[in-house]
Amino acid sequence: MMKFTKQNFIFLVGGIIIYVVDIGVDFWVAGKYFCQGQYSWSILILCFRGLSSLITQIFSYEWFKNDWEGTNTRKLKWIFLVHLFQCGIFIRYWFALKYGCQAAFKPNSSGEASETDPPNFIQKQAVDVVTDINMLRVFKTFLETTPQLFVQIYIVMEHGKDSICQYAAIIMSFCAISISTVDYQISLRKSLPDKDEFPVLPKLVYLFYKLLTITSWILSISLITLLSVRSSVILLIFLWTCGFTWALKQHTTFCKSKKMEYLYRTVVGIILIFTFFNIKGRRTKVCISIYYATHTVVTLGILFVYMFWKPSVIKDIHFTIVSILTIVSLVLGIIFLVVYYRHFHPTAYCRPQVYSDEVDGEAGQKERVEIGRFQNFIMQ
Repeated sequence: MMKFTKQNFIFLVGGIIIYVVDIGVDFWVAGKYFCQGQYSWSILILCFRGLSSLITQIFSYEWFKNDWEGTNTRKLKWIFLVHLFQCGIFIRYWFALKYGCQAAFKPNSSGEASETDPPNFIQKQAVDVVTDINMLRVFKTFLETTPQLFVQIYIVMEHGKDSICQYAAIIMSFCAISISTVDYQISLRKSLPDKDEFPVLPKLVYLFYKLLTITSWILSISLITLLSVRSSVILLIFLWTCGFTWALKQHTTFCKSKKMEYLYRTVVGIILIFTFFNIKGRRTKVCISIYYATHTVVTLGILFVYMFWKPSVIKDIHFTIVSILTIVSLVLGIIFLVVYYRHFHPTAYCRPQVYSDEVDGEAGQKERVEIGRFQNFIMQ
C-alpha cells in the first residue's frame, strides 16, 4: 500500500514555503523593473504569473468539482469563490497538511488492515491530495517558472547588468523546478503498483537529468533570442505546435469535458517545449531519443550560427561562458538521463487507461476514482 512518510511531509512543508516565497520574489522583481522604467519586463513577468495562476486554478476547481460531484454543493460554491480569487492552491495545501500530518506522525497500523480502515484511509487521502498538488505544480513550473527563468537569463545576457533581485529570481526558479520535478517523480512512484519508495540516489539522478537538460535548452533559446527575437518566437511556436499535435494524436483522456481536455493538451504542448513527458504511460524509448537528439542538433546549430554569422561575438567572455555551460549541461544532462532510464526508471508501467469518454454512469465513475487522476496524467 502507498505510504505517506515523514520525509514526504517535510517535502510538502518545503514546497509550501518555496511556493509562498516564489510569489513574493515575482512581485518584488516585477516591482523593481517597474520602478526602473523597464515596464515590458515587469508586465511580462506578471503575465507569466497570471497565466499560470489562472490555468492551475481552473484545473484545481475542475478536480474539486469532479471529486465532489453530486455532494457538497454548498462547499463547492465557497471553493469556486476561493479559486476565483486565485487562492485555490492554499485550500489544497491545507488538506495536504491535515491528512499528511495524520498519516506521517500517527503510529503505524497493522499491515493486514484493509483500505477502509481509518489509518489506511488517511494514508490514501494524504497521497491523493499531495499528488493533485504535484500535478498543479508541474503546470506552474512550465507555465511560469521556466519561462521566467528564460527571461531573467536573457536580461542578464542582453544588458550585461545584474542585481540581487535578478539572482534571487533565478535561484528561486531553479529551486521551484527542483522541488517540482522531484515531487512529481515521487508521486509517480506512489501511483505505480508494487513499487518501493523513491530512494535518494534515483531522486538526485532524476533531478540532475531534468535540471541540466532544461538549463541547456533555456540557454540555447536565450542565445537565439539575442540573435533574433523573431526567430526565437517562431521556434517556440513551432515547438508548441508539434507538442500540441502529438498530444492530439495520443488521444489523451485526462479530463471529463472536451474543453478541459483541449486545455490540458495545450498545457502539454507548452511543457514539451522545455522537457520530455510521456503523456500515455507507454514505453517511449524512440520518442525520447528523437526528442533529445533534436534538442542536441538545434543547440549545436545555434552555436555554429553564431560562429559563422557573428564571429565577433565569440571573443566576448559572456558568450564563451554561456556556450561552455550550454554544452556541458547538455552532455551531463543526457548522461544522467541514460543512467536514470538504465538503472532507476520503474520497470512496471501504469495500468492501461480504463476510463474514457465512452465510460459513464456509476461504474465508470467508480473505476476512475479507483485508478486515480495520476493514471491519466502525463507519465514519465
